[in-house]
Amino acid sequence: MTSLEMVITVAIVVAGTLLTRFAAFLIFPPGKKAPDFVLYLGKALPAAVMGLLVVYTFKDTVVLTYPYGLPELIAFLVTVELHMWKRNMFMSIGAGTVAYMILVQAIFNVTR
Repeated sequence: MTSLEMVITVAIVVAGTLLTRFAAFLIFPPGKKAPDFVLYLGKALPAAVMGLLVVYTFKDTVVLTYPYGLPELIAFLVTVELHMWKRNMFMSIGAGTVAYMILVQAIFNVTR
């Protein structure tokens, strides 16, 4: 890829990103009520996305061989408990990820 092609590619990506970011403000201007369907999606999609992420996270977990899914279960419990306590999604997901990495690398010595 030449330098010109790289610059054009980056420009197209930037334009696409800006277009999608600003489109919402053009379609739904401030002061005007959004359609009920859009408001419903704003309420329903966050929970649906979290459910999808949980399913994706556990889809390859093997519970019949060592370590029997224990790192995943413990990290999940850390994430849920911390979120229920602090109600901070960034902190709970970060702590759950760190807990999982420590469990897999240091405690259970899992190699995949």
